[in-house]
Amino acid sequence: TLGTGGLYLITGDTGAGKTTIFDAISFALFGEASGGNREPGMLRSKYAAPETPTEVELYFSYGEKEYYVKRNPEYERPKSRGEGFTSEKANALLQYPDGRIVTRLKEVNSAIVEIMGIDRNQFTQISMIAQGDFLKLLLSSTEERKKIFQKLIKTQSYYILQEKRLP
Repeated sequence: TLGTGGLYLITGDTGAGKTTIFDAISFALFGEASGGNREPGMLRSKYAAPETPTEVELYFSYGEKEYYVKRNPEYERPKSRGEGFTSEKANALLQYPDGRIVTRLKEVNSAIVEIMGIDRNQFTQISMIAQGDFLKLLLSSTEERKKIFQKLIKTQSYYILQEKRLP
């Protein structure tokens, strides 16, 4: 399993596809590419055959539990009947370890944030530190770093204790 030790490195020459891997993971979890300059509609290869579906599936473990998520961006596909193309709407599906399934985009997005305890921006800053993004985390404001680490390592209770004034 990728990352069973907690850390993994994706390395390779420019153009080898590292960003594509990051985009697939980020899109599967949050419905957005890993970088701010790529829209979900850009995730479909221009070399894909018109009838080839554009989707990503990800099995991931969090807190000793395994989840499954499947997403597709909106894209044009051939009509089922007749000539021409139709728009395949963006869809998402999340399966919980107990078999429960969530299929509405907003509900899947909310559930992923609830499961992981972080949003897409925080995920890309701490889990997928790519192409200089580590420097952005280091240079983030103290307040932003505090928010990230509070969610990541659950430091909120210590902060409350620190701020509590004794009589």
